[in-house]
Amino acid sequence: MRKDSVEKQSKILRSAQNDIHEIRLEDSLIVGFRFPVTIGHMKKPIFTSEAPAAIGPYSQGMRSGRFLFCSGQIPLDPKSGEIVSGDIATQTRRVLDNIAAILRTAGLTFDNVIKTTIFLTNLGDFQTVNEIYGSYFKQDPPARSTVEVSALPRGANVEIEVIAAAAETDQTAYDTSG
Repeated sequence: MRKDSVEKQSKILRSAQNDIHEIRLEDSLIVGFRFPVTIGHMKKPIFTSEAPAAIGPYSQGMRSGRFLFCSGQIPLDPKSGEIVSGDIATQTRRVLDNIAAILRTAGLTFDNVIKTTIFLTNLGDFQTVNEIYGSYFKQDPPARSTVEVSALPRGANVEIEVIAAAAETDQTAYDTSG
């Protein structure tokens, strides 16, 4: 008789646990709940009027998850759309200022940049470009490649592209549709 009593109590307990589970689920659906989701492979074009508009079929930048991929920037003035006049130092500053505007639009800074590629039409300009570049990357400079090319769009002497990464905590979003 005692065995029957234990079995009955076990059945009652299991039934009560199921009821509690159902109540909790129903309550959460009625009250609503938040759950984190990871931003995966969505892509979002980045655009700002503080940097030159694209001169072809590309975006100034593209955000995918925590990464921002900036198209190569040449020394175009954002307002006129023309190459800035001046030496390689002036052109390099304009390029880096254009990149700063794109980063800012995505909520990032030069501290978030993890990789750059510099294209120069004259590798003899490397030292000047390097000094100016270094003033924008004050600590923990990103990985970098520098290559000499025969020509750049619109007769520019320098082009720089960057890849930046937001902090890992910046990739969590919450579903609030509930």
